[in-house]
Amino acid sequence: MKRVLITYRLKPEGLTVLNDKYELTLPKDRSFFSREEVLELIPEYDVLVPNFSFFTDKEIMDRGVNLELISNFGVGFNNIDVDYATRKGIVVTNIPKTTREPTAEFAFALLLGAARRIGYYDRKIRTPQGVSWGTYTDAGLPVFGKTLGIIGMGRIGQSLARRAVASGMNIIYNNRNRLAEDIEKQYSARFVSKDELLKTADFISLNAPSTPETYHMIGEKEFNMMKQTAVFINTARGDMVDEKAMLKALKENRIWAAALDVFENEPHILPELLELDNVLLAPHAGTKTLEDRIAMSVEMAQNIVGFYEGTYPISRVN
Repeated sequence: MKRVLITYRLKPEGLTVLNDKYELTLPKDRSFFSREEVLELIPEYDVLVPNFSFFTDKEIMDRGVNLELISNFGVGFNNIDVDYATRKGIVVTNIPKTTREPTAEFAFALLLGAARRIGYYDRKIRTPQGVSWGTYTDAGLPVFGKTLGIIGMGRIGQSLARRAVASGMNIIYNNRNRLAEDIEKQYSARFVSKDELLKTADFISLNAPSTPETYHMIGEKEFNMMKQTAVFINTARGDMVDEKAMLKALKENRIWAAALDVFENEPHILPELLELDNVLLAPHAGTKTLEDRIAMSVEMAQNIVGFYEGTYPISRVN
């Protein structure tokens, strides 16, 4: 019987496909195993299931002498040293299907929330000084008829585009490769250079994968290219953005607002970001609904069964 070490306490409803043929170990009285605990346990296990915030590196893989599969609980896999796993002959899988719609949904919610200042209004209206009810004071930005620039037009980017088009937005995008013409037509989307997107979009959403090549792909130069009325949205990964450069752009009103679900050193957030009224913040909650998190567990578990039994297609990263 294959042994599976799960670093986070996932709900059992999402793991039923594993119950009969696999031996599962996961935290019982707390949310997660520490790194030290994983290092101690891993030599006895065939499969490791890290969640998206647990970094799986050379040390862990070297200790995992029986490790054959890393079935990641997340679509992004920057928490795993995939190159080293490949050299060790360890297969890495992720879960792109069940994370697509909830992440796109949350990205669009952040877009609307930042543009219409929903978080700001909610915070201020609860305080003794309140918020202005004036006709023009503390006004937000319209969304209908504006241009959304999507950096990374993969599954999530396309799902975000579908929502934006339904709300009357225009779509431009930048991608490693241009999409097929029929896909562009679905969203009336126009492929542009990254520089053109940064200069012309009213809203800019980062939806590309985190890789060594995309580290700090949005920095001071890029923020300086954006419109002063631009809203920047990030639901991808925090290390793709130079947070200090973003903070400077926000403080100096070089851009109008940012809406962030991910951070460069999460769960740590730059203290100065917390003080700004033109930032909407969320705790890596793009897929945080009970239904979606259980569905993610099912997809993760099916990767394990598919790897060993061939009964499900698996989503291989390497």
